[in-house]
Amino acid sequence: MSCKTKCWKIGLLVVLGVAALGWVVMALWNWLIPTLFVGGKEIDYVQAMGVLLLSKILFGGFRCHGAHGRWHRHRWEQMTQEERDKFQTGMRGCCGDKHQQNGSDTPKEQHD
Repeated sequence: MSCKTKCWKIGLLVVLGVAALGWVVMALWNWLIPTLFVGGKEIDYVQAMGVLLLSKILFGGFRCHGAHGRWHRHRWEQMTQEERDKFQTGMRGCCGDKHQQNGSDTPKEQHD
């Protein structure tokens, strides 16, 4: 599978995931808020996406720190130098220069 196709598929999955999450927020809001609070009104999809964005700003921020980032850092530290080089070569092969991909097969990696 080419890099362009893979990137488009990942992008499409991200967009579909955000859209589905917006629908879940809307459904939960419309199910809970009007019954729990006097004067609580139902919201539409666009308002649900706004609530989702607002909650991300207020509670999550836009930094890539936290448990997920610590897990990646821990995983990176546990790799040997050979594993790190192999990972970086694989990433360059997909998203980097196509010329680097052709010269990336070393005898050391072929024996793994």
